[in-house]
Amino acid sequence: MINLSKRLPFRGIEKQLTVAYSSAPKEQHDEFKALNLYKVKGAETPRRIPRKTPVFAPRTTQMAVDQDWGSVWPGPRSFHPASVPLPVRQGFTEKGAPIPDKYANAELMKIPNFLHLTPPVIKRQCEALKKFCTPWPAALDSAEKIQQHFPLEITSSDYCHSSPSIRDPMARIVTLRFKLSSLHLESRAKDKFLRLVGDKYVKDTDTVTIVTDRCPLRKQNLDYAMYLLTALYHESKKVEPWEELKSEADMETYIWENNASKQAVEKIFGVAAEQVPNIKQYSQAVTDYMNEGENDYTISKYGLSVRDLLNLPQPIS
Repeated sequence: MINLSKRLPFRGIEKQLTVAYSSAPKEQHDEFKALNLYKVKGAETPRRIPRKTPVFAPRTTQMAVDQDWGSVWPGPRSFHPASVPLPVRQGFTEKGAPIPDKYANAELMKIPNFLHLTPPVIKRQCEALKKFCTPWPAALDSAEKIQQHFPLEITSSDYCHSSPSIRDPMARIVTLRFKLSSLHLESRAKDKFLRLVGDKYVKDTDTVTIVTDRCPLRKQNLDYAMYLLTALYHESKKVEPWEELKSEADMETYIWENNASKQAVEKIFGVAAEQVPNIKQYSQAVTDYMNEGENDYTISKYGLSVRDLLNLPQPIS
């Protein structure tokens, strides 16, 4: 058992602490206020006066008709109804209900707007950029001259749609077009170039089209397209050692200037082939006959060219 009489001396200490606290200055009493969790009868709680926020009229009611819109909406930003003096409406409602107006309309805030690109603002920006631009060359007054001096045509697309991100994966695609004749390749290099590009060459328009989309950014795809063009050009002009051993029998197509047909014409007429009348029609007919094979058109064209070459009368149809 515990003897409680041994705790009696602590009562004296308790009294001393009480006396010491009561004799302390009043400033120290106020530092430790009692926490009253119960409502005391008769105590009055001061009422909190609500703070009223002044409500001003919308800015649209104070705008002048001839205001400078470029200063009101200087850059791209989310739609703000109090700054746009237009009765804009957007949203889906039930049948017969009016379309929500611009106030408290979340649909108008989702999509990007072009309120900062009005025609007067664009004109002002163009005037400011003129001092950084050079005038268009006066000598480039036709499409043929432009094609001659600027043979490369680079095409890309920008997209604007309603989505969480303004970036579209299709915007990275770059299309590079040029005419094969602008490279000024010889026959051997041209043949090798066409074999490398494959179906990217259109013979009717003499146009090569290279499309790059494997890189995530448009700039990277543009650099890759220029790299492909450079590699194709230098690879086509490169001559391998085994190409020097290639004979006429190894040629993929018939070339009239390198065959015995040209030598036979020169032997018959006794002059160079270029001086023989109607030699272009004859050489083209022989080339088509050998490359395209025998058919009614190539045989008929070959017969008519032979008669013109030898100055023989044409058959009566």
